[in-house]
Amino acid sequence: MALPAFLTQLGELLDSAVESFKKAAHVEDLEKSRIEFLGAKQGQLKTVQKQMGGVDKEDRPEAGKKLNEVKQAINAAFEAAKERLLGGGDTTTAEAFDVTLPGETLTLGHVHPITQTIEEIKDIMGRLGFSVAEGPEIEDEWHNFEALNIPLEHPARDPLDNFYLAAANVAASDKTKSQNALLLRSQTSTVQIRVMEKTPPPVRIVSLGRVYRPDEVDATHYPMFHQIEGLLIDTQVTLADLKSVLRLFASSYLGEDVHIRFRPSFFPFTEPSVEVDMNWQGGWLEMGGAGMVDPNVLSAVGYDPEEVTGFAFGLGIERLCMRRHGINDIRELYKNDVRFLAQF
Repeated sequence: MALPAFLTQLGELLDSAVESFKKAAHVEDLEKSRIEFLGAKQGQLKTVQKQMGGVDKEDRPEAGKKLNEVKQAINAAFEAAKERLLGGGDTTTAEAFDVTLPGETLTLGHVHPITQTIEEIKDIMGRLGFSVAEGPEIEDEWHNFEALNIPLEHPARDPLDNFYLAAANVAASDKTKSQNALLLRSQTSTVQIRVMEKTPPPVRIVSLGRVYRPDEVDATHYPMFHQIEGLLIDTQVTLADLKSVLRLFASSYLGEDVHIRFRPSFFPFTEPSVEVDMNWQGGWLEMGGAGMVDPNVLSAVGYDPEEVTGFAFGLGIERLCMRRHGINDIRELYKNDVRFLAQF
């Protein structure tokens, strides 16, 4: 490139940049102009600078000198425009902060409805004399099955019905599989075993937390959900005590007009066992299972079934939350839609 052409290009660049900076009425406009002319990658000054390589070798010193002068002039024009817009100059066209305008209302977050339910349940059960216990979500087979009177051949231990973490140890045809295989707990009943192993009777606890089952997702089922596990071990505990506690709990959380019913059922870890249902939308929805703690479970943790008895219950927290707030689909609780969550 001939030197005159290069110098002409520099002059035009300077004129365009100065004019653009002068016309900037707002800080945002000035920033766009700065990027256009002084941008490190695709700015016009950078583009012209790359053309220095095409200038004749003997003309490069003069071309470089002129390039530096233009660069300094453009930077000076930019700084002058910035001073004009941000202070110290003519600020009539700049955006000013009006201190008389009302402030913007801050949007407050909401406690998730499931968390609200858990905290309220803790409060209700605390007033009924139950303390809160916790346990791990990753369990071994002893606490999740064996101690709960669920034998090796029981269908509840099928790998397809659990989230095992060591699949090699749980082949359905392997009757000698390791008892140390780990899985995501399928019920909060594991916590009652851990508590009874370390605590002599009487025991009066509730445990609330996540459990995992590979259920097909629908309006009332989800592969991860929350349970409340209740356990009372003492002398002369009867099924009537269990029914009284559950009725008191249901009326405290769901209201005096709620109706619950008990249906005979079977669970390996309780005998006798019942299903607990609540009325909802003209029908019945299962809350969970309950019953008197099986003597085999008491023996597994070192208790004497001849001296103590007890009851246990496990209820679905999501279903209680749905019944309380009139939510028809459990999936709404896990979509994280702030428009939905802001209602609670």
